[in-house]
Amino acid sequence: MSLAADDFARDGAVVLRGVFADWVARLRAGLDTIMASPSPLQRVYRPTDGSAPFFQDLCNWQRIAEFEDFVRHSPAAETAAMLMRSRTAQFFHDHVLVKEPGTAVVTPWHHDMPYYCVGGERTVSLWIALDPVAQATSLRCVAGSHLWGVSHRPKRFDGSDLYEGDRNREVPDIDGDPDRYQVLSWEMEPGDAVAFDFRTIHGAAANIGQADRRRIVSMRWVGDGTVFVDRQGKGSPPFRHVTLKNGEPLSGPEFPVVLAR
Repeated sequence: MSLAADDFARDGAVVLRGVFADWVARLRAGLDTIMASPSPLQRVYRPTDGSAPFFQDLCNWQRIAEFEDFVRHSPAAETAAMLMRSRTAQFFHDHVLVKEPGTAVVTPWHHDMPYYCVGGERTVSLWIALDPVAQATSLRCVAGSHLWGVSHRPKRFDGSDLYEGDRNREVPDIDGDPDRYQVLSWEMEPGDAVAFDFRTIHGAAANIGQADRRRIVSMRWVGDGTVFVDRQGKGSPPFRHVTLKNGEPLSGPEFPVVLAR
């Protein structure tokens, strides 16, 4: 795992094979409950071409027993701390992403940090596959982009700016200049995970031509020195109820410190 931490520090993304294989059944059961009874934060993107939908939901771990069990008792906290090279592993939020067979929805290139109400250099998302994922439909990460020192403008799926008057630069055209960027992606089996930094630019293709669903549970973690960034309740997730002040250490019952060395 020390080699994985080295790769993560250099590239901002690394694949972890089989780390969560023993948790796939539990996570599938929790995801089934979420899809049957989504939270108020659920989003279903329905392509205009009439193809299959793309389901997402966020922040369910406190109401879904299988997800809370995963957060508190799986190897996730230890894995996150190791990759972040952090003494602590603090849970930030969960995110489920289900692309049905035939969906034409593309996950556009973006990085997550400008969407989130956190700041810091120790962050990691664990993008966990619950189904086999072909490389063609897997997560794609731009190696080293977490070290660019640039905050790119966050957008909604309809292409509009998330924050009015945002003057940050657009995400570069990764596909239009393929020789300039090293794009990492992996074929995955259930229980594999891609770990990536919140600052890493990433995206994913549509699920056209695939016979199976692509069910993903992404568990987001932060480490030492993470602070709250006030997004005025407009981030994703919005966390409108959090009363922390800008720059204060991230704290609260929705952000438990699961591991502290």
